[in-house]
Amino acid sequence: MHTTPWNITKSQLTSSGGIVVCQHFKAAEAGAAMLKAGGNAVDAAVAAALVLSVVEPWLSGIGGGGFMVTMDGRTSAVRALDFGICASRKLDPADYPLEDGQDSDWFTWPKVREGRNIHGYGSIGVPGAVAGLAEALEKLGTLPWEQVIEPAIAEAAAGLELDWAAALALAMDADMLLRYPESAALWLPEGRVSRVSSGAHGARLPLTAKLATLERLKKAGPQDFYTGELAHALVEDMQKGGSPICLEDLAAYRPEWKTPLCGTYRGWNVALMPGNSAGPSLLRALGSLERDLSPRASRPGAQEALLYSRACRTEYAYRLTHMGQSAVHGDQPEPSCTSNLCVVDREGTVVALTNTLLSRFGSKVTSPSLGMLLNNGIMWFDPTPGHPNSIMPGVRPLANMCPLVVSRPDGERYAFGAAGGRTIFPTLLQILSYVFDFGMTLEEAFLEPRLDASTGTIRVNSRAHPSIAAKIAEEFPVEVVDDTFYPTRFSLPSAVRHSPAAGLNTGMAHHNSPWAAAVAEDRA
Repeated sequence: MHTTPWNITKSQLTSSGGIVVCQHFKAAEAGAAMLKAGGNAVDAAVAAALVLSVVEPWLSGIGGGGFMVTMDGRTSAVRALDFGICASRKLDPADYPLEDGQDSDWFTWPKVREGRNIHGYGSIGVPGAVAGLAEALEKLGTLPWEQVIEPAIAEAAAGLELDWAAALALAMDADMLLRYPESAALWLPEGRVSRVSSGAHGARLPLTAKLATLERLKKAGPQDFYTGELAHALVEDMQKGGSPICLEDLAAYRPEWKTPLCGTYRGWNVALMPGNSAGPSLLRALGSLERDLSPRASRPGAQEALLYSRACRTEYAYRLTHMGQSAVHGDQPEPSCTSNLCVVDREGTVVALTNTLLSRFGSKVTSPSLGMLLNNGIMWFDPTPGHPNSIMPGVRPLANMCPLVVSRPDGERYAFGAAGGRTIFPTLLQILSYVFDFGMTLEEAFLEPRLDASTGTIRVNSRAHPSIAAKIAEEFPVEVVDDTFYPTRFSLPSAVRHSPAAGLNTGMAHHNSPWAAAVAEDRA
C-alpha cells in the first residue's frame, strides 16, 4: 500500500541583526540572547552548545567533543578548532577482543566481545567539549564564561522537559539505558519512559547532578573539569565502571587549533576542518562536481543526482581505505546522534560548530556524580588490529563531522554544517551545489529533495522525481525512502549567510527536526 508522507516545511529567517540556528529553539534563543547582550557569534555559539547539552542531552553535551570553523567579520581570518574525543593513554587494544560476526548497526567491522567498543565504560573516550568551548570563548569570544554558561544552568534548574520528541528518544534506547543503573535511575524512573503530559506544561525530569556540575563549572571555571573537583569525581565514576580514563588523561587534554583546509568552488573560497573530519572528503567531492557538473538556472535533475552519487561513492571508497577506516559495505546509515549549530552576527562573523556524543545517548553511561551522559568515542575506531584507524591509546579517531565556511572577497559568506554521521558530507555536498550551481536560496536548497550516497545502496527521497531514482539505478542499487523525523535517513543541516551588500543575514534550520529553529537577536 502506498502512503503519501506529510509535507513538512520551514522558512528561512532574514534579519539585519545576528542569527543563531540550532536543532533546538531554546539553544537558539540562548545564543541570540548573547548577541543581544553585546556578544559576538562565538559567544552565541558557545552558549547555544551548552544549552543543547541540557535540552537534547542524547545528541551532544559536555561529555562529548566536536569541531568548530569560524570566519571573523572584520579581518576575514578563518580558524578551525578540533576538540574531538580522544582515547585514554592507558587504553589497551587487547581489551577489545573480536568475535564472529559484524557490527551491522554501524560498520561492517568485526564485532567486539560484549560490544565493549559501542556501549558501556569501555567505549568512553576523553571528553573534549568543555575544553573546546572554553578555548573558543577565551580566544575569540567577548563575554565571560560565567555569563555564557548561565542559560544552560537555568535550563538544568528547570529540568528536562519530557515532550514527545524526548520521550521518543528515551523509548528508542530504553533497553540499553536500563543496563546501566545510573542511566536508568535518571532517564527512566520506575524502569520506563515517564508519561508525556498533554497539558500546557509537560512533565520534567530533574537534572540535579547536571545542575550542580554546571554551577561548579560557572564558579570554578572550565579547567575544573580536567584538573579539579569535577575531574576527580568523573574519574572515580569511570574507573568504578572499568574505564581506563585517569586524571592524567583529563589533565593532558588540549583542544587543537588547526590550519583550515582551504579550496575553491565556482569562484568561492571554501574553508573546512582538516585531518580527522569529513572535510577532505567533501573538498575532493566538490572538485569532481566542478569538473563534471554544468551550473544552470534551474533545479537539479537526474544527471546531477547521478553525479552526486558518483562523487560520494568515490570519496567514500577513498576515505574508508586511506583516511583510517576500513571499507563500509552495509546499508544501514548511522543514526543522527550529533548537534550542529551555525551563527552569524552583525559584523559578519560566522561560526559552524558540531558537537557529538557519537551514538544516541553516547555510551549509554551517565556519570552519577556529574549527571551527564558520556560519549562512546571508541566506537569510531576500527577494532581490527593493524589497520590505519585501529584502536590505539592516546589518539583521536576519524570523525564524520564537517563544519565549514564559504566566502568570497566582497564579504559575502556562509557557514554550513550538519548532524547525522556518515550522511553529513553527502548532504552538504548537495546543498552547496544547490546554492552555488543552481542559484537557490538557503530555504530552497534545504527543501529540495536529496539523496544519500554514504552506503552502497543510494537512498533517494520519495519526493524526488521518479527519473532521479531511475537514472541512479543505472549504476548503483537504489532505495526510495521517505524523509522522516524517525527513522532519520538524511542528515540534519543548518546554515547562515551574511550579505554585506544588502545589510542582511539569513538563517535556515532543518525542516524535519521538530524543535530546530533560526532565531534573530532582535527576537531574543
